[in-house]
Amino acid sequence: MSDPLPSEQHSALIYDFYDAFNRLDAEAMAACYTEDVVFSDPVFGELRGRDAGDMWRMLTSRARDFSVRFDNVRADDRSGGAHWVATYLFSQTGRTVVNDIQARFVFRDGKICEHHDHFDLWRWSRQALGMKGILLGWTPLVQNAICAQAQKGLKAFQAGR
Repeated sequence: MSDPLPSEQHSALIYDFYDAFNRLDAEAMAACYTEDVVFSDPVFGELRGRDAGDMWRMLTSRARDFSVRFDNVRADDRSGGAHWVATYLFSQTGRTVVNDIQARFVFRDGKICEHHDHFDLWRWSRQALGMKGILLGWTPLVQNAICAQAQKGLKAFQAGR
């Protein structure tokens, strides 16, 4: 029997990442990343290395009424992607969020070295923040405040570890 192709290994890695996320196993998620991973999304901005793993550690430790579904996993020898939907209770407001996300990955040495999540931040803010998000979530001021709050939360989480 021959070794699996890189595309098969990379697809399996994406499945492993989201299976771990569904179990809220941040250590298994972080193990899918290279040490120098670059992660980005509209809420946290760009995170590098341990900060990316710590973001997942923070999010999974605080997850309430959480579920994740993923599909359209695809990969080749260098890059890949997936579609995923996270449903959870946003702790700051107690509002339910259904976040529809497109993920893009770059692989190196059998791990994820880049992970970029794309979603509509205004749609997210309308769900998470209610009326404030509906009225102001599209503005750079509110979107920058969301990012600043996320970064502050991550730093506080890291300081408490």
